Amino acid sequence: MLELAELIEKANTAIKQAKNITDLELIRIKFLGKNGFLKLKIKSLHKKSNDKNSKILILINKAKKQIHNELNLRKIILQKEKINKRISSEKIDISLPGRYLNNGNLHPITISIQQIENIFTKLGFSIETGPEIENSYYNFDALNISINHPARTSQDTFWLNSKLLLRTQTSNVQIRIMKKIKPPIRIITSGRVYRKDYDQKHTPMFHQTEGFIVDNNINFTNLKWILHNFLNIFFEKKIKIRFRPSYFPFTILSSEIDIMDKKNKWLEILGCGMIHPNVLRNVNIDPEKYSGFAFGIGIERISMLRYGISDLRRFFENDLRFLKQFK
Repeated sequence: MLELAELIEKANTAIKQAKNITDLELIRIKFLGKNGFLKLKIKSLHKKSNDKNSKILILINKAKKQIHNELNLRKIILQKEKINKRISSEKIDISLPGRYLNNGNLHPITISIQQIENIFTKLGFSIETGPEIENSYYNFDALNISINHPARTSQDTFWLNSKLLLRTQTSNVQIRIMKKIKPPIRIITSGRVYRKDYDQKHTPMFHQTEGFIVDNNINFTNLKWILHNFLNIFFEKKIKIRFRPSYFPFTILSSEIDIMDKKNKWLEILGCGMIHPNVLRNVNIDPEKYSGFAFGIGIERISMLRYGISDLRRFFENDLRFLKQFK
């Protein structure tokens, strides 16, 4: 017992005199290690068998805990001393300029979509989305596109199988919404569409915004007013616009809209028209009671005109020199 007390006192003295973490670790090994004093003491007890051994083992374990606690306390003190010494010796030059963090930019297509949706939501339109992998019913059949229409061929459309395809237009959302919601309806939807085409003015994947209204007494004058105002707001100036007769299977009184450019030439910008009665019937809306109009905007085309971009492929090259121009 006397020997154990002397061992503890010796260990405590050594711990208090330790000047760094390395010295402390050597003390731990000396007293608590595999070949340390206390471990050897326990081994010597196993060689003798008497009733006092169990009581001595309890005392040795208490001594181990005591030494271990003292080691931890001294370790905390030494670590704090090391940190304080480092703080006092190191200085921060507050005159140095801060580190500059490069913030990313939104893609011009994303900017255009946000601006278009912002304009139409202020006019009471709700934003909806739809699937890019679509079946032929929503992409063609319900939109009054006949079975023999050229758009259905594999030369124009990416078919996944006999029924599924990559949507060729955002009009599929129009059908899905009209099947789910009854008039009055006022929806805007944007997203990627896919067609087999690639040159300076076309890419296999591009972006469209589709808008449509279905309600009582909707007429072509309503369509003209909304699109005329939208184009003036989007281009941030008053521009010359003309409505040119056209044909789409899903609209009757169909029209293309052209705008006058800086060279006094007309440029096609979007398509629109009054929703065909057959389309309304396909979604169980009575064309005798309700009417509506729809329009489709090519995001890349309208962005090129707004920002003066001559080559559509610039949008997809990921050239930071190009993309950083847009805020």
